[in-house]
Amino acid sequence: MITTTRSEELFERARRVIPGGVSSPVRAFGSVGGTPLVLQSARGAEVVDVDGNVFLDFVGSWGPLILGHSHPAVVKAVSEAAARGTTFGAPCPGELALAERVTSMYPGLEQVRFVSSGTEATMSAIRLARGATGRDLIVKFAGCYHGHADHLLVAAGSGLVTLGQPSSAGVPAAFAERTLVCDLDDLDQLERLFAERGKDIACVIVEPFPANNGLLIQRDGFHQRLRELTTQHGTVLIFDEVINGFRLAPGGAAEVLGITPDLATFGKVIGGGLPVGAFGGKRELMEQLAPLGPVYQAGTLSGNPVAMAAGLAALDELERRDGFARLEELGAGLEARVAPLLAKRGFTFVRRGSIFWMSLQAGEAPRRADAIDAQAADRYREIFHGLQERGICIAPSAYEVGFLSLAHTEADLDRLSIALEETLG
Repeated sequence: MITTTRSEELFERARRVIPGGVSSPVRAFGSVGGTPLVLQSARGAEVVDVDGNVFLDFVGSWGPLILGHSHPAVVKAVSEAAARGTTFGAPCPGELALAERVTSMYPGLEQVRFVSSGTEATMSAIRLARGATGRDLIVKFAGCYHGHADHLLVAAGSGLVTLGQPSSAGVPAAFAERTLVCDLDDLDQLERLFAERGKDIACVIVEPFPANNGLLIQRDGFHQRLRELTTQHGTVLIFDEVINGFRLAPGGAAEVLGITPDLATFGKVIGGGLPVGAFGGKRELMEQLAPLGPVYQAGTLSGNPVAMAAGLAALDELERRDGFARLEELGAGLEARVAPLLAKRGFTFVRRGSIFWMSLQAGEAPRRADAIDAQAADRYREIFHGLQERGICIAPSAYEVGFLSLAHTEADLDRLSIALEETLG
C-alpha cells in the first residue's frame, strides 16, 4: 500500500514559499491530479520518496539519466571534481575534453559552446542564426517545445502559416511576431512558406523526433526536404537534440536520419544529468560568436568543471558498455511486451530507441500535435495512478514520453507490462 503522508505535508509547505509548490510546472501533477511525490533518493532504476516508498522509474529526470540514477562512475567523477573546485568561471581541462568528445561523435559538429540548460542552448543557437544571416524571422513547428525563451513560447495563429502569438503571459507580441509556426507532417505548407518568405527566414528549429507533445514520428522524407529547402534559401537548420541527442545514437537523430544540420542543441544528457547544455555546428557559424564575432553569448557557469566531469564519465560508460545497442534492445523488449496490450484496446505504442509513448486513441499514432485526442489525457490519468499504486513512476502528463536507461533490466520491463495489464484491466 502506497502512503504519501510526508509528501503531502512537504508539498503543502512548499506551496507557501514556491509558486505552485514546484520549480517546474509539470511536477505539480496538474494534469493527472493528486499530490506530487517528494523524492529523497534514487539509485539505478528506482527512486525513493520521503515516505519510504520505492518506485521503478521510467522518467529518469525527464531523459538525461541514460545510465540510471546515481551511477557509480558519475558519482565518483562528480565527487573528485568537486573536491578540486565546484566552479571556476574560467577554462578547465574537462571542458576541452568534453568538447572534443562531443564534436567527435555528432555529424558536422566542428565547434561547440557549453551553456547551463537546454533553453539557453536553443535561445543562443537562434541568436547565432539571426546574427549570421542578418535575418529576423524564425520557424518552429506546432507541438515542438524548445525551452521557455520569449520567442519560442509561441502558439500558431489562425490560418495555415501565420505569425506567432504569445502562448504565455509576459511575452511581448512583437517578439512572437518574429516566429512563424508551421504544422508537422505538412510538406506542402513548408514549400509555400519558403516560396513566400524564404529570403527573410534566419533559421528553422525542429526536434527531429518531437518528444515534448507525445512522440510524433514524422514520415520518411520530411527532414530531408526540410534540409533541402533551408539549404536552397540560405536558412540555418537547427536540430533541437536536447532529448534526442546522445540518447538515440552517438550522433543523435542526425546520425539516425543521415542528415547534418547547420546547428544542433543539446541538454543534460551530455552532463550526466547535471545542469548542462550546449550548442554547436559548423566552424564558420560558431566563429560568429564572441569573442571572435559580433554575436554575444556568455555564462559564468558554462563549462562548469563538475558538470564536465559528469558528462565525460557518462559518455565513457555508454561507450564501454555499448550502451546504444543495449538501449535499443531494451526498447524493443518493452515494445514487444506493451504494444500488444495497448493494441487490444485500439491504442498504439510509439517508440524510437529508448524513448517511448503510449498513444491512447484509436487509429494510427498522431504525427502532429493537433491530431492528439484530448480524451487521451483522461485515459492516461487512470493509467498513471494505477501504475503509481503498483510502485511504478511514469511522467505526470499524457503528453510527456517515457525513458529507459541502462539500469533497467528485463525483469523491470516485465514488471511494467504486468502492472499496465492490471491497470488497463
